[in-house]
Amino acid sequence: MPGKSKRLLRKDKEYVLRLAKEHDVRFIRLWFTDILGFLKSFAITIDELEKALEEGMGFDGSAIEGFARIDESDMLAIPDPNTFCLLPWRPKENAVARMFCDVTYPGGKLFEGDPRQVLKRNLTQAAKLGFTFYVGPELEFFVFKSAEAPVPIDVGGYFDLTPLDAASDLRRDIILAMEEMGIGVEYSHHEAAPSQHEIDFRYTDALTMADNVMTYRLVVKEIAFKHGYYASFMPKPLADHNGSGMHVNMSLFRGERNAFFEAKDRLHLSKTAKHFIAGILRHAPELTLVLNQWVNSYKRLVPGYEAPVYITWAQHNRSDLIRIPMYKPGKEGSTRIELRSPDPACNPYLAFSAILAAGLEGVEKAYPLPAATEENVFELGQTERMRRDIGTLPASLGEAIAAAEGSKLLRRALGDHVFESFLRNKTIEYDRFCQTLTDYEIKTYLPLL
Repeated sequence: MPGKSKRLLRKDKEYVLRLAKEHDVRFIRLWFTDILGFLKSFAITIDELEKALEEGMGFDGSAIEGFARIDESDMLAIPDPNTFCLLPWRPKENAVARMFCDVTYPGGKLFEGDPRQVLKRNLTQAAKLGFTFYVGPELEFFVFKSAEAPVPIDVGGYFDLTPLDAASDLRRDIILAMEEMGIGVEYSHHEAAPSQHEIDFRYTDALTMADNVMTYRLVVKEIAFKHGYYASFMPKPLADHNGSGMHVNMSLFRGERNAFFEAKDRLHLSKTAKHFIAGILRHAPELTLVLNQWVNSYKRLVPGYEAPVYITWAQHNRSDLIRIPMYKPGKEGSTRIELRSPDPACNPYLAFSAILAAGLEGVEKAYPLPAATEENVFELGQTERMRRDIGTLPASLGEAIAAAEGSKLLRRALGDHVFESFLRNKTIEYDRFCQTLTDYEIKTYLPLL
């Protein structure tokens, strides 16, 4: 149940020092992310741990994407004691632990460009309204023979048990490592495409979950490497198969009560839930830049590959942007909505922030929920979609940038620093992509033109 989140069991400096001593910890890796969601790290020895917990550790912020300018480059990484855990793939002797950090200026002021701080700020806004934001993402990934080319290691499909199931052993070892790190897992399975897999997290608060997503992406790659494979969270590495998504299940709680549940409603959705959905639908185009931040992301968001294209919602239809998972009698706490557009290569801190901000605006302004679309949206003609006022998600990174540029909501959710740095970075990426000659152009046009 959400109310039993591990983050609510606060840990302190003494706890961390005691645990480090008990487990023969010799090195501690301090983790944080840049605005693109890349995990950054530097290590300290056990002798520096107490100082780090009290004062933080300095580093050069100018070396990190989207952080500081050269003339204001000094930063402090302040470890969060709640995130202390051992790295299970490292030796038990002279063990290695990690902690996520909040980033500040040397004087102690929180750094506005730290994605973890962005999420904390949005969660504080939710708390002022009496809500706690819980999420449970489903992250898909591929396993290939190497990083040089996307060559699958199996030809399995959805829920398949492949012969000599090496991938099943890989998933098992990933889950065991995650559980050693205190990350709850619900289940795992082979996904629809060859060498594609999914591991689903147990529901928890959004900050814990964003930390868990960052940890998970590293664990998957580390364990795959130990098995002699390469794991990738690239949204669409195989042209003729489904891409990888990060479906995000979510709900708001007031204390122990699920604010999304309403017993008398046909779908068991409260007004809060419906307004929250309406907020996400209204802002879906501008959110897409954060939820699908790479040029490759838009190769996944195309018709025919189980990824959403149209801005719709429904109870059972998996072609919609938002799906309402089936209600189980007596399980009010599990009432939730599922957003299906994000991919696993996004920055989870920024993604959860943007989703929450859009949903809360819908709640605060009581946005009306459009009618559900239970038919397969891909089979509706353009005329019918226009009649129903069904919008579409951006079809390219360029379109996503254009949708996000003037977004007051996105600027508010991310803050000026992150919003402008993120847009600038994505614009550079898209311009470079547009200027790059592809194999398709050479093979198709050179012989003809």
